[in-house]
Amino acid sequence: MSSDEPAPGEGPDGTDEPFHPLGESWQDELEDLLDDTEYDTELGMQMGKDAMRVTKGELSEEEFHERYHDDVMEEFGEDERPIASPDDADEGQGDSLLSKLGAGTESRREMLKKAGAGVGFASLGWGAVDQQEPEQEAVEDPSEVNPDEDATQWGMTIDLEYCDGCLSCVTACNAEHNWDLGSNWMYVLAFEDGDVESPDPDNFESHRDFNFLVRPCQHCTDAPCEKVCPTTARHTREKGGMVLTDYDVCIGCRYCQVACPYGVNYFQWEEPTVDEEELSPDMVYDYRDRRVSSRAPRGVMSKCVFDPARQDGNFGESNIGTVACEVACPPSVIQFGDKNNPNSDPSRYQENPARARVLIRLSTMLPSPDNLPSMLEGVGTDLDAITGAVDGLDEQSIMLATAVQLTNVEYDQEAPPGDTLVDQEATILEVVSILEDHGLALQSEEVLRELGLTVDQFQTPPAGSGEDSPDIVVNDREDVAQQRLEEYIPPSGNEFELLADIGTNPNVTYLGQEPGPNANQVPGPTSYEDVGMVSKRQNVLEEETVGLGPIDSS
Repeated sequence: MSSDEPAPGEGPDGTDEPFHPLGESWQDELEDLLDDTEYDTELGMQMGKDAMRVTKGELSEEEFHERYHDDVMEEFGEDERPIASPDDADEGQGDSLLSKLGAGTESRREMLKKAGAGVGFASLGWGAVDQQEPEQEAVEDPSEVNPDEDATQWGMTIDLEYCDGCLSCVTACNAEHNWDLGSNWMYVLAFEDGDVESPDPDNFESHRDFNFLVRPCQHCTDAPCEKVCPTTARHTREKGGMVLTDYDVCIGCRYCQVACPYGVNYFQWEEPTVDEEELSPDMVYDYRDRRVSSRAPRGVMSKCVFDPARQDGNFGESNIGTVACEVACPPSVIQFGDKNNPNSDPSRYQENPARARVLIRLSTMLPSPDNLPSMLEGVGTDLDAITGAVDGLDEQSIMLATAVQLTNVEYDQEAPPGDTLVDQEATILEVVSILEDHGLALQSEEVLRELGLTVDQFQTPPAGSGEDSPDIVVNDREDVAQQRLEEYIPPSGNEFELLADIGTNPNVTYLGQEPGPNANQVPGPTSYEDVGMVSKRQNVLEEETVGLGPIDSS
C-alpha cells in the first residue's frame, strides 16, 4: 500500500493505539480475519481506520478517496466507491459491475426463480466477481426507474428499560431471513460494566433488574462500512435510507467488517443452511431488483437490513413500516418507523416515553369501544356508577385515558403506514368520547378532582412528603396529566445513541442504561439455547468469523 499514514493500530506518534471503538482484541481479530482472505490486510485495516476518521470530521471524503484510490485500483481493479466524485454518488454506480456478472436485460428475480437450488452469482464464492459473462446491456439506473419522493428515514427507538430479554426479536428475524445460526442480525445481551450489574439469571425478581442492549445494525446516515467498499455492494439506499449489501456485487473482502464500529457484520463462510430454492424472490430482491435481503450466499457479507421487502410492499401494504423483530416483541420495546416524521412510532416514543408506554398498555386494558356503549346501558352517569358497573373501567384507567386526551398532540404529518401508537391512541380517545357522550363530565372540575387531575392538587405537597420532596411545577391540566402518566409508568432516565461521538449518525435511539467502556456480556434470563439459537457464530464454524455482540469480544 502506498499511503504514508501510520500502520493500522498505531497512533500518529507510532505508538500502539487501537483505532476500533470495540477495543484492541476486537481489532486484532479483525486483522486475523483479513489475513485469511486473498485481499490486502494492511489496506483494509488502514481504510477502516480512516473511514472512522471521516465520520468524525477529521478527514474529508475527498481526501479519503484520493488517499486510497490507487491502492484500491491496484488491489481490486476498480474503485466504485460512491465518494469517487459528487456526480457519481448515486445508486446506479454498481451497474457496470452487475453487467459483468450477467445482470442485464433479464431480471435477476427471474434468474433466481430459474436457478432453483443452483447458483446465484455470489454463491460461487470469493472469486465469483471474476467470472466474466458475455457483455450485456447495463441495468437501468434504479434512481430513474423509481425516484425517491418521500424523505423517509427508517429507524428505531428501543426501550431497554422494559426489554425482558426474551429473544423473540432474534428468533423472528431468523425465521424471516433464514440466516445461519449465530449470524445474529438482531442480538440481545445482558451486560455489566462495573457501575451497573445484572442479577443471576436463576435468581431475580424482575426482568427490569437486568441491563440489556438490543443490537441491530444502526443503519448509520454516515456509514463507515460504505466508505471502504470497493464495489458499492455496501450502500445506502436512497429510498428509506437503509444501509444494505448487494449480494450479487459483494466480493467478500470484509473491509466493511473492519470499518463498522458496532460489530454487526457477518461473513458467510460456508454454504448457507437454507437452500436457494427455499428463498422467496419477493423477500430477496428490493424494488430496484437488487439482491439485498434474506440470508447471504457463500463468500458474502450480511447484516440486519430493516426488511426492505416489507418496506417495498412485497408482502402487502399492511407490512409497510414494520419489521419482523418489532412485530414479535411482546413488551413492544422495539418501535420501528420513519425517524423523520414526528408522528411516527419511534419519534413519538422517543419524545414522550411515559405517554407511549401508557398508550401501549392502556389500549389493551380498556373495554372495546365496540362493546362499551352496550355495557353502559342503564348505568348512571357519575364516576362511581360507571366504575362499579363496567369491567375494565376503574378510576385509574379512566384517569389515564383522560390524561391521554389532555396530552393529545395534533401533528401536521400523518402517521406512517405500519405504525401502531396512533391506533392505540385512537382507541383510548374513542373510549373517552363514549364516556362523555354517556354523560360523564370528564372536563368538569369536579370529575377532574376525583381523578386527581387538577392543578391545585399538585401545588400542595403530598402528606408525609417532607421538606426535601422535589418541587413539581405544573401550570395547567396538560402538565398535571403528564405528571400522572409519568407516575404510572416513569419516563426513561436516559436517552442515547451507540457511539454517538464517532459521528456515524446512527438511526437507532435507545432509552435506558448505556453500556460503559468496561461493559461485558453476562447470562440473561433467557439463553440463546433456550430458543434454539446460538449466541456465538464461532460455536458452529470450524473457522472463526466476527459478529458477536458489541461488548463481547470473546
